[in-house]
Amino acid sequence: MAWKLRQVGHGPNLRTNFMKVKTPDPFPAQNVPDVPVATGLMDEDIHQQEHFRTDHLLANLKKHTISSGAVTLSAQVAKFFLNLVSTMVLARLLTPRDFGLVAMVMTVTGFLRVFKDAGLSIATVQREKITHAQVSNLFWINVGVSALCTLIVAASAPLIGSFYHNSRVIEIALLLSLTFLISGLTVQHQALLKRQMRFKALALIEVGSMAVGVLVAVVMALMGYRYWSLVGSSVSMEVAGLLFTWSVSRWRPQLPTKQSGIGPLVSFGAHRTAGDFLMSLSRGCDNLLIGRFYGSAAVGLYSRASALLIRPLELFLSPINAVFVPALSRLQNQPTRYRSTFLRLYEAIVLSGLFFTGLLLAVSRPLTLVLLGPQWEQAAAIFGGFTVAAFCIPLANTFSWLFTSQGRGRDMFVAQSINSFFTVLSFLVGLPYGPVGVAMAFSLSTLLIRIPINCYSVGRRGPVKTIDLWMAFFRHLPVWIVVFSLTWLTLIPLARFTPLIQLLICLPAGLLAGSAFVYSFKPQRQVAIHLLNTLRELKKNR
Repeated sequence: MAWKLRQVGHGPNLRTNFMKVKTPDPFPAQNVPDVPVATGLMDEDIHQQEHFRTDHLLANLKKHTISSGAVTLSAQVAKFFLNLVSTMVLARLLTPRDFGLVAMVMTVTGFLRVFKDAGLSIATVQREKITHAQVSNLFWINVGVSALCTLIVAASAPLIGSFYHNSRVIEIALLLSLTFLISGLTVQHQALLKRQMRFKALALIEVGSMAVGVLVAVVMALMGYRYWSLVGSSVSMEVAGLLFTWSVSRWRPQLPTKQSGIGPLVSFGAHRTAGDFLMSLSRGCDNLLIGRFYGSAAVGLYSRASALLIRPLELFLSPINAVFVPALSRLQNQPTRYRSTFLRLYEAIVLSGLFFTGLLLAVSRPLTLVLLGPQWEQAAAIFGGFTVAAFCIPLANTFSWLFTSQGRGRDMFVAQSINSFFTVLSFLVGLPYGPVGVAMAFSLSTLLIRIPINCYSVGRRGPVKTIDLWMAFFRHLPVWIVVFSLTWLTLIPLARFTPLIQLLICLPAGLLAGSAFVYSFKPQRQVAIHLLNTLRELKKNR
């Protein structure tokens, strides 16, 4: 109890000293590390513990999860429209070559992007109990690694220009290298916000920084800065994120200390980072190879087609990750509840993914032309090739929840290593057929090889088994067949109409066909009802 820290006193001040120390500590004892009196624990140290408490979440974890989901869903809708507007505007102000130049550099910087985090933010979120000293040490590790990445990218800029045979990418690489150091200063602050499920604060940070980046990009593009507008957008977004994060989060790191007990956290982060690095390295090889053999214009078409589909997915998956990884981590000791919580969301993601990817594949050409404009017609086939991967990415994402929330960093590394090999192999197989061949080879290898490997690996241990994952997939597969077939059949007689007219007719037809199928069959209907009930709860808790 706090009154045990009282120092012995004399005279008329005895009662005053006693009452001051006996005032109940606002943080329960079980969440504050036991510190001997001799260490001289300061009020500031006690105050910092406010940022590490999670016991208040367990009393009503479902309510916290749903309310957090309501906030993050609203934020992602805002980010989706910001992304859509910027994509449509910039695609008409800039050329595929402009996008390609920046994409070639960001492919290389993307290989090192995982080291900004070093897996330590997830370690902070996943850990059941953590101290101020531990998070402070992790903060300085993140800053050190991010600074090293900045130096590596800056030093490699001439090599990047030589590889692509294009000197313009050297200056782009030098400026983008600064984003590593800037973003590294926010990792642990945002991890603590996620740990306590403070997603309203995170939503304000993400939407605000993205709005700043979009505004800078559009203004610079209108002023004729071409590809520099995309570079300015990236840098300004990181700067805004840093300012917003440190304004919202009042946690401040202390100087590094010894024997803080971060060994297990660093080990978990190292395994996760190694696996993420392999996946990043393999996943970025597509832009690297296309840029090397087909040039910046081909990279521009490929990267925009990918971003048109993958970027919105990332916008919606990122907050779901942020909400459910902490929620599942808090349920580690309740396997039955853990399993039911995961499978409900997993089934909803499978059903939704099959529904919308079937729809998007059928209307890939008119949708690309409407969003990007006629100069991007070659990107339509690439967009269609990515639709299968667009379904598989959310599934792979849910598997990472299981690895992460169960602290299985080594298992994740092994699975990602195998998947990385097959990803690079698929790019090499598709490369002779151009960007379209690369996109199609990647999608098919993801569906036929990577997803089965992930299902097997993640289901070997823990409450969720491999059979659970496959049963959900095959149970809802007919939805994709129905939606794609009927939407495509509707599109065939509309070949002479404009892309906008085709969309206005085919999209409602596909949505109606899919909705009728879901309503007609009990397994799909039950998932849809649960999803609707969850959305109602989200609305109530907004």
